[in-house]
Amino acid sequence: MSAVLEKAQTFEDFLVMPDTEVAASIEAAREALGSRVVILGHHYQRDDVIKHADLTGDSYQLSVMASQTDAEYIVFCGVHFMAESADIVGKDYQRVILPDLGAGCSMADMASIDQVEDAWEQLREIGVLEQKIAPITYMNSTAAIKAFCGRNEGVVCTSSNAIPLFDIYLKNYDKMFFFPDQHLGRNTGAKFGIPLDKMALWDPNLELGGNTPEQLRDAKLILWKGHCSVHGRFKSWHVDKIRDEHPGMQVLVHPECPREVVEISDLDGSTSFIIKTVEASPAGSKWAIGTEVNLVNRLQARFPDKEIRLLAPDLCMCATMYRIAPQNLAWAMANLTEDVVVNEIIVDDETKHFANIALGRMIELTEVRSGS
Repeated sequence: MSAVLEKAQTFEDFLVMPDTEVAASIEAAREALGSRVVILGHHYQRDDVIKHADLTGDSYQLSVMASQTDAEYIVFCGVHFMAESADIVGKDYQRVILPDLGAGCSMADMASIDQVEDAWEQLREIGVLEQKIAPITYMNSTAAIKAFCGRNEGVVCTSSNAIPLFDIYLKNYDKMFFFPDQHLGRNTGAKFGIPLDKMALWDPNLELGGNTPEQLRDAKLILWKGHCSVHGRFKSWHVDKIRDEHPGMQVLVHPECPREVVEISDLDGSTSFIIKTVEASPAGSKWAIGTEVNLVNRLQARFPDKEIRLLAPDLCMCATMYRIAPQNLAWAMANLTEDVVVNEIIVDDETKHFANIALGRMIELTEVRSGS
């Protein structure tokens, strides 16, 4: 074994190790493990971790790419629901590791399976389920909630395919129950002309989510009261200020931003849309981007011929994603060289089965919509 790997046996050893040795330990472990391991790095991950990633991308994209490898170990430098998704779609023999179990997602945590099932039962009691209603969950949710959608004619969506999936479900169902991100749901619903008074907001801490039975029966879209702690902090005055101070600046934001931000921006779209838009723009173009700071910083480094800035300079890092540091990755990788799996994420077989049904619907319906 490499000498640099022999220097550390516990996570605490890595905490006191110089950064250069931590990085060397990760690379030594990667060399020792070879094709047995694949390291995934989400777009919002910090640079000193992302530099070690074999694959980078959005959460579901990374899970699919990892499942297409022959790697025995999938080390996901992301957050908990992402690692669950990797276990759901991965091969039977693939084992998923989250380098820090504390790396969660505040949005995903805003909707527990108990709360969702309770809400569904309340809707049943007032007759809403007598209408044709479909539960739609954003990818940023627990495996249990994805499975709930699989059991109840629902589907999973991403920020990239929310529009085509809404199109299909709005044509075939009386209403949708969308969780856990109210902003993505509201912004997507608005693209189909659903008025705000036909969008009921469900607060899981209140009876009937804080609505009257009539409001819920009349609603075309019921939105869970959840949000992204990063994108939810952007405000409309940030857009006004950037345009005031930097004439000619185009504002490009993620649809997890509040409605009042999205409706006055020039463009909105998923992380992949943001990246592709900047890639395709001409030299000299100016972009103020409303999304996570690590992604914006990398776009700045990639395109020095374009003026790229964060929409709000005092924002905004994904704090839970940032919990995964090089020390966590080094510790997990060093253990794998000894065939010790730490922080394994395992989704039980029943949950995995129904979650895959919801994900399968997403893939099937998106392919039908695109004609592929």
